[in-house]
Amino acid sequence: MQISSLRQQLLSGLVIPAHPLALNSKRQLDERYQRALSRYYLAAGAGGLAVGVHTTQFAIHDEKVGLYKPVLELAAEEISRSGMTETVRVAGIVGKTQQATKEASIARELGYHCGLLSLSALQGSSEAEILSHCRAVADVLPVFGFYLQEGIGGISLSYSFWKKFVEIENVVAIKIAAFNRYQTIDVVRALAESGREDIALYTGNDDTIVTDLMTSYEFSNASEAKPLQFSGGLLGHWAVWTKSAVDLLSEIKSIKREETIPSRYLKIANQVTDMNAVIFDAANGFHGCIPGILEVLRRQGLVPGCWCLDEAETMSKGQAAEIDRICAAYPHLIDDEFVQAHRDEWLD
Repeated sequence: MQISSLRQQLLSGLVIPAHPLALNSKRQLDERYQRALSRYYLAAGAGGLAVGVHTTQFAIHDEKVGLYKPVLELAAEEISRSGMTETVRVAGIVGKTQQATKEASIARELGYHCGLLSLSALQGSSEAEILSHCRAVADVLPVFGFYLQEGIGGISLSYSFWKKFVEIENVVAIKIAAFNRYQTIDVVRALAESGREDIALYTGNDDTIVTDLMTSYEFSNASEAKPLQFSGGLLGHWAVWTKSAVDLLSEIKSIKREETIPSRYLKIANQVTDMNAVIFDAANGFHGCIPGILEVLRRQGLVPGCWCLDEAETMSKGQAAEIDRICAAYPHLIDDEFVQAHRDEWLD
């Protein structure tokens, strides 16, 4: 995909699930279910797949684990097999510059279009050093920026950092997952004041997904000022009930053309946040986040279990009962019937 087409696709607004890792009871990659997950997301209408990101489990980036390239390959093969040539392929990229540029090269060779760049490994580095790191990766592969909340390994970055970051030519999008309104506005204002209209904003703010998608940002009263909006989302939350997420984003894109947002979407915004709090185990510092995602998929028959590479990574006490609660409370936001109708063909 040419970078101009990539930018156009991202700006159009996509549901991009953060792809989980399907393991068997021996905590080994289960290729059948891993492929089924990709097929599910594509059939549900996802406009992209993000692979090798937090939801895929960062342990796969360890060379001793040896799963980074194989997992990226499986998703790439399924996208190619689907014939959906416009599907955006996002590879998670981590580590310091040597590792990050190596992973960017692997992703590029496998046909990935851009890299979601985690900066967690650069804790303690200056903003100038972090920018140099970003430029080095962008020289290899278009960059999908990533502002991760500090509570789970992110780095607090200033407005001036983002002002310089959006000057990097090969930046195509930014995922904001700061879980912080002040920091979110820093990124959006930096982009607005840069004058660039070719960088898409994607929400990763799991505590305010729908609100982000409905919000317009304007930093001037001047008549020529153009409002900025989040185009879509790149979310672990959208790794479950993806068909419902696709339908909801489509509705939101339609209502954003109107002056008034129907009040029911404000109710839905809070319902989605309630669901996210349960799946991501916010009550326990996100300890059960990945197992919570896998548990929903297990109940749907899309993974064999909620095992993680780290045996200590399990659901928290009471989390399963809370999943029961949100499924019963919000049936309009789940897609169990869709999955049940097609699961066997995805597993074939």
